[in-house]
Amino acid sequence: MVTMDTIEQPVAVVTGASAGLGAEFARQLAAQGYCVWLVARRQDRLDALAKSLREAGGVCEVVACDLTDDAQLNALCATVAAEEKLAVLVNNAGFGSKLSFAESPLAEQDSMVRLHVLATVRLSHAALGGMVARDCGRVLNVASVAGFFQSESNVMYCSTKAWMISFTEGLALELAGSGVSATALCPGFTITEFHDVMGVGRSSVPKHQWLRADYVVRCGLAAMDKGKWICTPHWRYRIYAWIGRHMPKWILHPLSRRRRKRSDAIRAADPTLNE
Repeated sequence: MVTMDTIEQPVAVVTGASAGLGAEFARQLAAQGYCVWLVARRQDRLDALAKSLREAGGVCEVVACDLTDDAQLNALCATVAAEEKLAVLVNNAGFGSKLSFAESPLAEQDSMVRLHVLATVRLSHAALGGMVARDCGRVLNVASVAGFFQSESNVMYCSTKAWMISFTEGLALELAGSGVSATALCPGFTITEFHDVMGVGRSSVPKHQWLRADYVVRCGLAAMDKGKWICTPHWRYRIYAWIGRHMPKWILHPLSRRRRKRSDAIRAADPTLNE
């Protein structure tokens, strides 16, 4: 595990740092002068990212850790809790699924809860003890605009992201007036490996709905620095989030089912959309 005795910079811990938004968080935080802990399972990816950050003048440490494994997560939490220079925690690690809840393996659903919920709880608790004592620190939880809705074939994903939004809002209320803040970042479709890993082709979503990862991360970090509770990048997704929060369910749920059927029909007519 990392030791930071000789590091002068404030520390930022980023989970899911091996790719996508996590890697972009690491790049932008390193550029801002943080010593970034790169946390993820894939050692080779982390080493490659660390090399590029150091070549650009950044300071970082690699922490290969499977957050769904209790022993590894507990060890990381102990190190996070003991780090006196900790200034930022970004709970970014996550994944999605395109199978229905009943069809998908239970192990996959269990891992999603462990990653989105339990890892977020334990790392936040580990970080906030010291942050509150120092009256300084930021927690950024990467949720999703999907957390404002419920969708077929995304039951667990939408549910855990909704929990992350609610959890973050509760933390923000509790921390209000202190030097510590909690922010939920709720992006929409973003150009990363996320949908590729799920096996969902990007062509099935209109191009104008895709956001750049660097834009999403800039929005999230700016909101975090301002102590905002919720950040939904781009006006289009802010409208979607408002609809998800305020539209009656008896209207919203039929629309969601209709959209799902239309999407399935498009993919069935053109299988290349899943490639």
